[in-house]
Amino acid sequence: MARGRRRRLWGRKWPIGTGLVIGTVVGVVAGMVLPAAAASDPPVVTVGGRQMENLDRGVVAVRSGNGNLVTWRLLGTDPSGTAFNVYRGDSKITSTPVTGSTNYLDAGAAAGASYTVRAVRNGAEQAPSVPSLSFAGGYLDVPISQPGSQYAANDASVGDLDGDGQYEIVLKWDPANAKDNAQPGVTDRVFVDAYELTGQQLWRIDLGRNIRAGAHYTQFQVFDFDGDGRAEIAMKTADATVDGAGKVIGNSSADHRNADGYVLAGPEYLTVFDGRTGAARATVAYEPPRGTVSAWGDAYGNRVDRFLAGTAYLDGVRPSLVTVRGYYTRTVVVAWDLRGTSLTRRWTFDSNSDTGYAGQGNHQLSVADVDGDRSDEILFGSMAIDDNGRGLWNNRNGHGDALHVGDLIPSRAGLEVFKVDEDSTKPGSWMADARTGQVLWSTASGGDNGRGVSEDIWSGSPGAESWSAKDTTLRDTTGKSIGREPSSANFLAWWDADPTRELLDGTHIDKYGTSGDTRLLTASGVQTANGTKSTPSLSGDLLGDWREEVVWPTTDNRALRIYSTPIQTTRSFVTLMHDPMYRVGVAWQNTAYNQPPHTSYALGG
Repeated sequence: MARGRRRRLWGRKWPIGTGLVIGTVVGVVAGMVLPAAAASDPPVVTVGGRQMENLDRGVVAVRSGNGNLVTWRLLGTDPSGTAFNVYRGDSKITSTPVTGSTNYLDAGAAAGASYTVRAVRNGAEQAPSVPSLSFAGGYLDVPISQPGSQYAANDASVGDLDGDGQYEIVLKWDPANAKDNAQPGVTDRVFVDAYELTGQQLWRIDLGRNIRAGAHYTQFQVFDFDGDGRAEIAMKTADATVDGAGKVIGNSSADHRNADGYVLAGPEYLTVFDGRTGAARATVAYEPPRGTVSAWGDAYGNRVDRFLAGTAYLDGVRPSLVTVRGYYTRTVVVAWDLRGTSLTRRWTFDSNSDTGYAGQGNHQLSVADVDGDRSDEILFGSMAIDDNGRGLWNNRNGHGDALHVGDLIPSRAGLEVFKVDEDSTKPGSWMADARTGQVLWSTASGGDNGRGVSEDIWSGSPGAESWSAKDTTLRDTTGKSIGREPSSANFLAWWDADPTRELLDGTHIDKYGTSGDTRLLTASGVQTANGTKSTPSLSGDLLGDWREEVVWPTTDNRALRIYSTPIQTTRSFVTLMHDPMYRVGVAWQNTAYNQPPHTSYALGG
C-alpha cells in the first residue's frame, strides 16, 4: 500500500454513507490483540484498528436566533447510511431522517428546550440518545471549586472517567505566584480537579509543596491507557503529593525546596491516577532522574525541569504515555505502558546516546503516524522519534516555540510539519515532510520567532496557509506570499459552516478575510490562561457535531464556560475525537506552550 494511501486509511473524513470496520474490546490488527474486558468494564471500541472511546451522541442545543441549533456526533462506529431523527421532548420534529449533516435548526423553539436524537439504520429507528445539554445563552457553565482566592483555573483536558460515554473535565489550578522556570521564588501548591459537566466535583489531587507551579512543570495526560473503558490521569508527582482519595505519596513531611523555590533534590515520581476516584493506581520513579543539574544546561534549575507529555499509539493499537525531560540541551523521551496496576517502560530515547539530537526540542510536541506503518511517531521540534524509540530524523534547525503537524499540503502524499525557530542562524519558519524532515520551503531568519500557525483558513488557496510572528505575510503550500497576514497567530477552531478553520485568539473567534477578519464570537465574562499566550483552558470537538467547542474560565474562577457554535451547516464528518491523531492532539494540547490539535486528513478535501 502506498504511503499516502495508508495515511488516508487512518484519518479519512468518514462522511455519512461510509462504512467502518468496527470491533469491540477484542480486536486484532497487524498481529496485535486487545485483551478482553472484565465483565464490569464498560465497552471499548476500535476505530481504524485503534482502541478508542465508546462515546455517546453528545447532543447539545445552542440558542441560534429565535430557535435552537441541535447538534450531535456521528461516530466512527456508525455504519454506512446512518441517518437521524430529532425529538423535542417526546415529539419527533424531523419529517424525514436527517442525512448529510448532524445538526438541525429548530426554528421558533423556546430557549432551554430538551432534545434527543435517534439513529436510523436500514429504516429502523434506534434507542434515544441522552437528553441534550442546553446552551441557552450560547454557552454552558460548568461550576468549579476554587481552592483559594489566589488560584486561577488554568489548563484543562477531557476523558470519559467513568465509562458512561460522556466526557468529564480535568482541570489544573495555578496559584498567582506560579513561576516560569527561569524565575526564582517559592510558589503555592498546584491542584488538579475532575468535574462532571453538571459541575459535580469527583476528586481533587494536591500535588504538594515539592511540585513547583508554572507552565513547564505539570504536564498531565488524560486517556484510557489500560483499555478498561475509563480514562486515567498521569502526571509527575513528588513527596507530599496527596491523591484524590487522601493518600500521601512518598514522605508527607519532606520539603525539598531550596532558598530560590526550586526543587532540585528529593525523589521524583510518575503517577497514574484512577479517573473515577483520583486514587493513585501506579507510582514509579520518574525517568530520567535529574542527575547533575548543570548537565542540562544551567546550574540553577531552569533547563533540568522543562517537562512535556503526550499520548501515542506506539504499537498501532493501544495508547502509551509519553514523558519528556529537557529540550534546550539534553532531551530524554520515555514511553510507558499501563497494564492493570503496573506502569512499565516501553523504551527510552536519550539525546546523550543519539548524536546530534541535543538542543532540537520544542516547547511542545505533536504525535502522528508519519511513516505510514500504523504506529505513531513523536514530533518534537526539529526532530522525530520513531515508534520504537529511535531517532527517525533530525534536520538540525534547532529549538522553537510552536509546531503544527497535519495534512497541510493535500496535493502531496503524507503529512507535513510547520515550525518556527528561535535561533537567528536558522530559518524563521519552515515546512517539511513529516516522514523525513526534508525542508520543503523556509523563510528568512527573524530572530526569536515566538508564534506560528499552519492551517487551511482561507478557501482562496488549496491546503494550509502558514504565517508567523516575525513574518509579515500569509503563505501558501509552496511558501509563496498570498496576501495579508491574519490578525493573530495563536489558536484555531472549526466554528462556522465550512471546513476552513477559524482564528481563535484571546476570548474571541474571527474568520480570516483578505481585507480584514470578521468577528464570529466574542465570549462574555471569561478570561484566558497562560499569560501572553492567551489560550483557552481547552478547545476541541468535545460535544455536538464536528465543529469545535472552546472552554474558558469565567473571570471569577467559579465556572468553566463552554461555547459551542450556533451556526447551521450542511456538512458532516465523523466526530474528530474518533480520528486518533486529533484525539491524542487534544490530550497533549495542554503541554507547556499550548497548541491546537490537527486532524490526520485535510478536512476540506
